Amino acid sequence: MSKRTQQIAVPLISVLLGIILGAVVMLIFGYDPIWGYEGLFQTAFGNVKNIGEIFRAMAPLILIALGFTVASRAGFFNIGLSGQAYAGWIAAGWFALANPDLPRPFMILCTVLIAAIAGGVAGAIPGILRAYLGTSEVIVTIMMNYIILYLGNAVIQNGFSKEIMRSVDSSIQVSDNATYQAEWLSAITNHSRMNIGIFFALIAVVFIWYLLNKTTLGFEIRSVGLNPHASEYAGMSSKRTIILSMIISGALAGLGGVVEGLGTFENVFVQTSSLTIGFDGMAVSLLAANSPIGIIFSAFLFGTLSVGAPGMNIAGIPPELVKVVTASIIFFVGAHYLIERYIKPKSKKEMKGGK
Repeated sequence: MSKRTQQIAVPLISVLLGIILGAVVMLIFGYDPIWGYEGLFQTAFGNVKNIGEIFRAMAPLILIALGFTVASRAGFFNIGLSGQAYAGWIAAGWFALANPDLPRPFMILCTVLIAAIAGGVAGAIPGILRAYLGTSEVIVTIMMNYIILYLGNAVIQNGFSKEIMRSVDSSIQVSDNATYQAEWLSAITNHSRMNIGIFFALIAVVFIWYLLNKTTLGFEIRSVGLNPHASEYAGMSSKRTIILSMIISGALAGLGGVVEGLGTFENVFVQTSSLTIGFDGMAVSLLAANSPIGIIFSAFLFGTLSVGAPGMNIAGIPPELVKVVTASIIFFVGAHYLIERYIKPKSKKEMKGGK
C-alpha cells in the first residue's frame, strides 16, 4: 500500500470503526443499531429539504476546519475557534442590524470582511503572545473562548441599541439585504436553510489549498510547523509566520461564525456556552487529516450525522448516541497509529521487488 493510499484509508477505516463502536454501544443498551442507522440515513437523505440542511450545516464546519488546518500546518493547536467564530458573528451581525438598508451585494461583502477581521484579531492575540513571549497557544486560546463568550454576551445585552433587540438576550432578524439565505436556494431545496455560505466555504477550500501548496507563505507555514529553528536559519521569520497563520486561522473561523449566524439563524443572540461548531470544525479537520479537499467530505459526514440524528428516534434510540458515533470516529482518528500498524505503506525495497 502506498503512502497516499494509507492517508486515504486511515480516515475511512476510522469512520467504519466509529460506526461499529456506536452500534456496539446501542446493542449494550438494548437498541437495534441497524434500525437506528437506517432511521438516521433515511432522515438525512429522505427528502430534498434535509439534503439542503446538510449543505447548510457543512458551510460553517468547512470554514472553521480550514482555520484549524492552517494553524495545524504551522504547528499550533488552535482551540479558540469557537470564540473566534463568535467574534465574527457578533461583529458582522451588529453591523448588519445597524445598517439594514445597505445594498445587498455591499452588505454581504461588508459582513464577510468584518467577520474575517474580528476573527483575525481574536486569532492574532494568541499568535502574538506565542511569537514574542513563547506562551502556550492551547492555554491562551482556551481562555480566549471564555473571554469572547462573556464579553460578547455583555455586548449583546448592554451594547446593542433597544431598537434592534427583540428581548434582553436576542436581536431582531437582520434585513433581507443582510441574510445569507437566498430565495432560489430555498426554492430548489424545499424551503431549507441552505444559504450562500456553502459557496464561500468551497471558495475558501480552493484558496487555502492554493495558499498552502502553491505559495511562498504556504511553504513558510509548513516549514515553521515542521521546524521553526531550521526555518529561522533558512532566512524565514518564524514570528511573522506564526502571527500570520493564527490571523488566517481566526479569520476563517470568523467567517464560519457569520455564516452560521446570518445564514442559519439570521440574528444575534446570547450563547450559554462556546459555539459547538468550533469544536465540530476541529473534529472535521482532524478526520480529514488537515487536507483542505478532505475537509469537504469530512464536513459532509458530520452534516449528515447532525441532520439525520432525529431519525434515530424512529427506533426509540436517543439521538445523542450520534455524538457517541462522532466521538468514536475522532477517537480512532486520534489513535491512527494503531490502524497504520496494520496497513503499513510499502517500503522502497518492497516496491522495487514488486516490479
